[in-house]
Amino acid sequence: MDRRLILIVFIFFLNNLVFSQSKFTIQNKRQTDKISFKLINNLIVLPVEINGVSLSFLLDSGVSKPIIFNFLNITDSLNIKETETIFLRGLGEGETVKALKSRNNIIKIGDAIKLNQDIYAVYDDNLNFAPRLGVPIYGIIGYDLLKDLIVEVNYSNRFIRLSNPEKYTYKECRKCERLNLEFYNNKPYVNSEVKINDKKIPVKLLIDSGGSDALWLFEDDSLGIKSSDKYFNDFLGHGLSGSVYGKRTKVDAFYLKGFELRNANVAYPDSSSISFARNFKGRNGSLAGNILKRFNVIFDYRRALITLKRNSHFNDDFNYNRSGIELAHDGVRLVREIENRVLNSSPTNGGIENSEAVNSNKIVINTQYQFSLKPAYAIVELREGSPAHEAGLMVGDVILNINSKASYNYSLQQIVQMFYDEAGRKIRLRVDRKGETLSYTFNLRDPF
Repeated sequence: MDRRLILIVFIFFLNNLVFSQSKFTIQNKRQTDKISFKLINNLIVLPVEINGVSLSFLLDSGVSKPIIFNFLNITDSLNIKETETIFLRGLGEGETVKALKSRNNIIKIGDAIKLNQDIYAVYDDNLNFAPRLGVPIYGIIGYDLLKDLIVEVNYSNRFIRLSNPEKYTYKECRKCERLNLEFYNNKPYVNSEVKINDKKIPVKLLIDSGGSDALWLFEDDSLGIKSSDKYFNDFLGHGLSGSVYGKRTKVDAFYLKGFELRNANVAYPDSSSISFARNFKGRNGSLAGNILKRFNVIFDYRRALITLKRNSHFNDDFNYNRSGIELAHDGVRLVREIENRVLNSSPTNGGIENSEAVNSNKIVINTQYQFSLKPAYAIVELREGSPAHEAGLMVGDVILNINSKASYNYSLQQIVQMFYDEAGRKIRLRVDRKGETLSYTFNLRDPF
């Protein structure tokens, strides 16, 4: 073969190799892959592999950079080297957060792989989602994955499907709605409408799969975007720059093209918590997990499209926490459990069974104790004026029993779900407060 031809072929191969390394691609013959996820508090928790280490990440369409939370010093095992110090800013009233930018990391999600991914490691112990979600969360990823692949999120069956765009074919769907996306700082926005005080108002919302609420709106009297008189003040979440507080209430309805969701939950964050978010002047708020989970969603960033198909969650009620308690994992407790063993239950007459022999049988129980470590759940936020607050519970209380059953028999999400139950349900808690055991009872109450 001519040397010039060999050189041209080599350069072509090298260019294609470099190109493939600069984006996510599906490394199988089908050019598509299906990955199961956990849906926890309306958030998508995915398995992600970084430099050969398996971790769990949030799929967060509201972030433009993949971030690792280094509260467990996991970057030591990831072979991440300090290359550049930067400062990140997000929601919350706090300051910017220091992060280390690392280049050329290998990241793998199912059969999707990228060989030169930039990662931002944040060294802040406060940025730890694990206690509030009940599972370890080591990072968040959004734009870098979504921009390269077609990402289908099946909320009803809890899996995502990743596909190379060149091989993806849309299926006919009469019950779907397809909306155009707009991008600002690599984040997706969609135009929709809300009805407040019987008035339809057009709004531009960030699509934020990393938020567990339904809607956040930024109050603007000139547009008619404002809270109703029926609201309560509450903790809304923890952003990159600190805690976020604001008002919670309802909107009359929320519209995504032909879809209508009535009496949807809405939060109006304090202006001091969203100063950074309002840098994009056209933004009116966020559309988050409690609405997204009601659809199966196709993200197509290359065509700037999002496709929505209603699923089995569409008609779920929009409920609020009726207790006022926000819980989180608080390490483990050493628990003593009784273990009963049957030592002797055999007949005493040499195996001859008759009524007299049976009546003379003796069963000897040997009671022993075993110690084990069980998860502990503590109150980390308590809404003022809520039933739990009025009953006398306090932030820092560790829940030992709920309705006469040990708390460690439940997952964190199971206990939280009890607090969203019907108004009037009685909740009995036994708690540990700095070594003192106390009991409290209250009834769940509609926060309005």
